Amino acid sequence: MSEQITPADKTPGLMIGISGPARKRLAQRLISLALRLQGARTCYIRPGAGVSVSRLDGLVLSGGTHVHPARYGQKPRVSARYDLARDTTDQLLLEQAEAVGMPVLGICRGAQFINVFHGGSLCQNVTPLRVNTRHRPLLLPLQTVRLVTPSRLGQLMGAPVIGANRIHSQAIKRLGNNLTVTAVDNDLFVQAIESTHDQWLMGLQWHPEYLLYHGGHRRIFGRFLQAAHAFRLRSTQKSRV
Repeated sequence: MSEQITPADKTPGLMIGISGPARKRLAQRLISLALRLQGARTCYIRPGAGVSVSRLDGLVLSGGTHVHPARYGQKPRVSARYDLARDTTDQLLLEQAEAVGMPVLGICRGAQFINVFHGGSLCQNVTPLRVNTRHRPLLLPLQTVRLVTPSRLGQLMGAPVIGANRIHSQAIKRLGNNLTVTAVDNDLFVQAIESTHDQWLMGLQWHPEYLLYHGGHRRIFGRFLQAAHAFRLRSTQKSRV
């Protein structure tokens, strides 16, 4: 069943789509809050919903279940929950967003899906491979993340080392095409990726929506919305030509 993405109100403002699981959870609500606090409107896109991005100015792929390994040529090697309908929906959303150059922010699973979409692969379980980092989940920003190249992320964070949380057991393994690694943890697992092309596309392995009390993590959402505003202006200008 298609989900209507037209906003209920007519207040002018950016419209951001948030792709997530069938049941909206705290993470998705916090992402929406982060965007609404900066003046944007949001619509929630569930698995199997209508996937037209024509009324969106930006797209967030939020966290959730593991990406099915078949999408990167592997069989499941760990016990995990998968959502094939969501994989399909996110695939269609990304295809459309990248075709028009729409800004995309991927968070945790979203970053992993961006990498798989670009032909990369995932490590299905990083927990036994950790040496210099903790094995348990961290909701507070107790994980050390190092920015490794000049990047959009580095510009808005303003520091070569930041604190982040960790709520994942998978990670990017083989980097996808047209992507660059912009941050790693102390075990050199990928923590952030960006597009090497003009599109504003950023994937974060951590969850900035849980760290909105920190200015740097709030700026991630702010910079994403700036990119969405620029995309809207370009789209408007093209439609007038």
